[in-house]
Amino acid sequence: MPAPSPSSQRRGRPLRFGAGLVVLLAVAGYLVVQYVTAGTGAPGCRVVASGGNASYEFTPEQAVNAATIAAVGTDRKMPERAVTIALATALQESGLRNLAHGDRDSLGLFQQRPSQGWGTARQVTDPAYAADIFYAHLAKVPDYTELPLTVAAQRVQRSGFPEAYAKHEPDATLLAAALTGRSAASLTCAGRPGATTATGPDAVRAALVRDFGRAVIRQAGAEADPAGAVSAAPSARADGPRAHGGGRTVTLPVTAQTDGDGRGVRERGWQLAHWAVANASALHIERVSYAGREWVAGNTDSRWRTTGGNEASGTGGARGSGADSVRIVTGE
Repeated sequence: MPAPSPSSQRRGRPLRFGAGLVVLLAVAGYLVVQYVTAGTGAPGCRVVASGGNASYEFTPEQAVNAATIAAVGTDRKMPERAVTIALATALQESGLRNLAHGDRDSLGLFQQRPSQGWGTARQVTDPAYAADIFYAHLAKVPDYTELPLTVAAQRVQRSGFPEAYAKHEPDATLLAAALTGRSAASLTCAGRPGATTATGPDAVRAALVRDFGRAVIRQAGAEADPAGAVSAAPSARADGPRAHGGGRTVTLPVTAQTDGDGRGVRERGWQLAHWAVANASALHIERVSYAGREWVAGNTDSRWRTTGGNEASGTGGARGSGADSVRIVTGE
């Protein structure tokens, strides 16, 4: 066989160089995707079942949306089963992402269609509104808590693929247990808070009102805590007064009056604590404490650590007006 000519060797070099460049770009793209989608080293979130025999990992974006869905459900006095159904539906419809596109005019977490009476495009891409109108339709389904999840979800969604909801039920059940507070210290997020324009105690209070309604902060006083931070505002304003004295802390007393949805105080406290962790990247939250446990952003294991409070009674962290409290420390 004749040896390759010098000209053919020269032609082969650009081809090899191009192939190598494609491989390098593919590797770089993979690493970026891994970071963005909560791969190795990314600021991902995780919920673990009691006993640690099951877990679910998801991104900070998904965590924020899941926490909103759960908060809206409990604010409507819906049972945990309703939250599970809503979360499974959103996992199937959007992957818990607030999509600006979909089949025909479908939009948002639940892929609701403005043309079918779900609301305007702006409304259905507001996660709190989308969750609220989903629950409003679900509440009209007779005995929905006794139905298979796929049947209950389908009665609301009228999907072309009703059986698809079933595969999300285990993950949705884990998420609902954590985000309604039934499963204590079970949701964590790794990595430090990301860059965001919504920071500080005012942003946390506004987000709390957005998801839970005004009653969640109405019971809290405006007194400075021992660290010089201001507790949540007593007024009905969404943003509340600005923190003073360099305070970075929002303290939420968890009382029977604050609870209001028929569940125990301990469950309400853990719901608020898990909500704060889920929103850590979006709101630049650095530390959350409740019931003798504390979560700190940036820990490699991102565990809830014991702080010496009385976990059984729910006492721990800051206290307000003699009530057990959730303490949220922001980055600024």
